[in-house]
Amino acid sequence: MANTEPMTQRVELATVMDRLAVDGLITDYAVAVDDGDWEAYRGLFTSDGRADYRSAGGIEGDAKEVAEWLTQTMELFPMRQHLIVNRQVRFGPLEHDTGDTAQVRADYVNPMRFAGHDGGDTTPDFVCGGRYDFALVRTDSGWRLRSVVVDEKWRRAPQARQEPAAT
Repeated sequence: MANTEPMTQRVELATVMDRLAVDGLITDYAVAVDDGDWEAYRGLFTSDGRADYRSAGGIEGDAKEVAEWLTQTMELFPMRQHLIVNRQVRFGPLEHDTGDTAQVRADYVNPMRFAGHDGGDTTPDFVCGGRYDFALVRTDSGWRLRSVVVDEKWRRAPQARQEPAAT
């Protein structure tokens, strides 16, 4: 009987390495959006990569088009901080080779600060949360995003400040 332990260990190590690379790509995505680094954002996608932000009031399109839309839209929010948690990663086959694709479902909370406020305690924030569905593919340049779909589940926007009624 052949010893399959070294082969099993290599497969497990490759899976761990892929998991770390995928996790890094998702983190790079959040940092690119939060920092407004739209060149880096575009570089995270495959050449045919797409993003869908329609559930959050945005657009759906190729990564270049969406990056241009984000460039304008995110000017409203100079402070952004994506927190992407509860990442579920599933690897799958591409053309019968195991591990060439990955699906990531992850929850997010995204606090943002509106532009034009002084940053004090009374500055209204916009906070939203939901779930991302990321589809990734392994390329010659490493893992890249094939698609990003946002499913916004909730949001909290500032309410207009009410002045006390005159007596």
